[in-house]
Amino acid sequence: MSAIPPTAQTAYVAAGCFWGVQQLFAETPGVVDTAVGYMNGKTQNPTYKQVCYNETGHAEAVKIVFDPARVSYDALLKVFWDHHDPTTLNRQGPDHGTQYRSAIFYVDNAQKDAALASREAEQKQWSKPISTEVTAADVFYPAEDYHQHYFAKNGGGACHRVVRKS
Repeated sequence: MSAIPPTAQTAYVAAGCFWGVQQLFAETPGVVDTAVGYMNGKTQNPTYKQVCYNETGHAEAVKIVFDPARVSYDALLKVFWDHHDPTTLNRQGPDHGTQYRSAIFYVDNAQKDAALASREAEQKQWSKPISTEVTAADVFYPAEDYHQHYFAKNGGGACHRVVRKS
């Protein structure tokens, strides 16, 4: 990852298993840091086991720190939309449960407006309704260390692919 510039901004998304989502954004030019964690649930400092057993209401999320001089928030939203199926409620591929929901967690009104506009534009590409929630970011709880940059540490490929829109 690159050095974090003083003008860096942060975005948060959820699109299924956070390992693959993190890998996608870590490889996106202009992204200077990423972390996986849990967001928008009811339990403080949740563990992976609690989240997996659907005890907390959290989503598996990715924190994306980016340099807006190199990549726009809109470009990050394009990566988000192009690499998961936003029409499957609480499911991506074989993973299912509310922790795998599709979500954009905005940090300010500019991100909220951009996320809502992008969801509306994206809906025109799908025949089924998009289930992606757009909601204010709550506390981001970093996941356990063994989850951070999982594929870089353990090998293997991304679990997210470009999806065909229909």
